[in-house]
Amino acid sequence: MKKLSGIFILLMAATCRLFAQDAPGLYDAGTKPQLIAKQFSFTEGPAVDHYGNVFFTDQPNNKIWKYDTDGKLSVFLDSAGRSNGMYFDRKGNLISCADAKDELWSISPKGKVTVLLKDYSGHLLNGPNDVWVRPDGGIYITDPYYQRDYWTRKQPDLDGQKVYYLPKGKHQAVIADDKLVKPNGIVGTPDGKNLYVADIGDNKTYKYDINKDGSLTNRTLFIAQGCDGMTIDNQGNVYLCGKGVTIVNPKGEKIGHINIDEPWSANICFGGKNKDFLFITASKAVYIMKMNVKGVD
Repeated sequence: MKKLSGIFILLMAATCRLFAQDAPGLYDAGTKPQLIAKQFSFTEGPAVDHYGNVFFTDQPNNKIWKYDTDGKLSVFLDSAGRSNGMYFDRKGNLISCADAKDELWSISPKGKVTVLLKDYSGHLLNGPNDVWVRPDGGIYITDPYYQRDYWTRKQPDLDGQKVYYLPKGKHQAVIADDKLVKPNGIVGTPDGKNLYVADIGDNKTYKYDINKDGSLTNRTLFIAQGCDGMTIDNQGNVYLCGKGVTIVNPKGEKIGHINIDEPWSANICFGGKNKDFLFITASKAVYIMKMNVKGVD
């Protein structure tokens, strides 16, 4: 009996260690994603404003929706340029990858649209996909090529699929990295010193140093896994979307996975008044999940 008890204790200890390694302390045991709505065609681009309201896109239906801090859903913008990835700048403008015409938009809190970028050296962009705004207002965008059924063209105007940087106040982007197969998800650290970019075409995610002029150096492999959208928490953990959500610590080690009962989880951000829940766009649905960590500005 004592021998069996000892084996049971060892098994329980091993089980506890396994669970402790599954996103230790990031969320309470038993916490699961909560379905908010499933009325869309394909959701993307969640972005949180200063107050904690989350804005996201239903790209096929060409709308931007708002999920406010009271849990209310409403349409923020119709005819939204087929917006995909989005991010708020420090002035409260929603920066959007509007790939109806392969542009980068700035959308004011009242819904006024300003086109920030419409081409690269006179050539149409492939289709801006995801975006991150660094603290000084400079903007990084990923520009993979995904053929859209609402385009008249059937091939890219540009050679290659790249990451671009648009300096604050400028109207011409510069190439930040042209050595990726198909860049997709992107997010930076709140101090503006590092950038993460997912190469979904090569199933890798890279980490860069950001120089003062916006150029990127010291590209290193962060993890041998690509992703769609991504976000970061206040402990430096990175959340990679795809088949569910993979959580990776600052060392590039997988520490957890959140299962989402949908075909694809496209993108993610932190939201709410305290920015302490994950907001996940997943196929035709959106989900939230309460966390013990918070998002970053």
